Amino acid sequence: MEPRPEMAGNLLKTSSLSVRTKLLHQTGLSLYNTSHGFHEEDLKKKLQQFPGGSVDLQKEDSGIGILTLNNPSKMNAFSGVMMLQLLEKVIELENWTEGKGLIVRGAKNTFSSGSDLNAVKALATPEDGMALCMFMQNTLTRLMRLPLISVALIQGRALGGGAEVTTACDFRLMTADGEIRFVHREMGIVPSWGGGTRLVELLGARQALKVLSGALPLDAARALSLGMVEEVLRASDEASCLQEARAWLGQFTQGPPQVIRALKRSHSCLSQKKIIFTSSQIACSILSSTAGSFCAAKEIISSTSIDFKINKVSQLCMILSFNEIQWQIFNLKNDKTSRQGYLLSPLLFHTVLELLAEVIRKRYERHTKR
Repeated sequence: MEPRPEMAGNLLKTSSLSVRTKLLHQTGLSLYNTSHGFHEEDLKKKLQQFPGGSVDLQKEDSGIGILTLNNPSKMNAFSGVMMLQLLEKVIELENWTEGKGLIVRGAKNTFSSGSDLNAVKALATPEDGMALCMFMQNTLTRLMRLPLISVALIQGRALGGGAEVTTACDFRLMTADGEIRFVHREMGIVPSWGGGTRLVELLGARQALKVLSGALPLDAARALSLGMVEEVLRASDEASCLQEARAWLGQFTQGPPQVIRALKRSHSCLSQKKIIFTSSQIACSILSSTAGSFCAAKEIISSTSIDFKINKVSQLCMILSFNEIQWQIFNLKNDKTSRQGYLLSPLLFHTVLELLAEVIRKRYERHTKR
């Protein structure tokens, strides 16, 4: 069937408001679930075996939350229990209707050194390792999507997974003696908590590649010049730094929480000029990221036209990764030959429209009824 421009408009008119907006409002939507082979409850039981430290949340009457990574004897490295607690605190923040802003910090003048290696080594199988990556990507994606304006307060060192956590915040502040370093190369791994993709968005592809492949230590001056941090704080002691961070964040959280939260949600939508994709562009993106093995893309997307403009972007736009759209189609077709292509896809592309998911669903339903 020849695609027609009015097709998208008709789909828009017949789609329910709840369908159009549910993904936009579900800021806690996770990237991975059981359909991807990720069994969260099984992993949680394993992570509970590795105690140590805590993730503490203080919610202030001003609407500012203080999230503290507290494991100073190990440079605030994430134990298994801390990973679980981080998810719990993020869920609590998702439901904090009076919240407007969030400061993420580490205890005792150190941000975080990433994962506690004792916990990581105990998760010895590739399946466990993949599950842990999915768990932390889910958690940090939910942190990033919080309807709160967030800032990472980087005192001391943010290494490895700790550096990845900073990229899940909207802004970053740094002390003069602070350091950010993606040390993954030195450990023979790649960033697995989504930090690599977010770094590309922050710095651009070329600079991000230099930082990652060179395992470059970013001191305050260099991080500021790259645009990794917004400001270098004058204070150095823990209490004064926190107060300075509060004052800095306060510039952007004046007003009712409903307004601030709505602003953050609207910012999370892609700009109008970035959300208009042609069906051929979408198909090419999916096919290229799955090494050409994803035949479902041709069947479902080739006859779909979304060459149109939308005025009410805030109602129709959502933050998802292109990987999510790929996974949704994968689940529909159950095309196992493309599974490896997904997992090896190097980048997650922030996409599209909730309408795209609706288009794909309708196309598939029509396809299966034939």
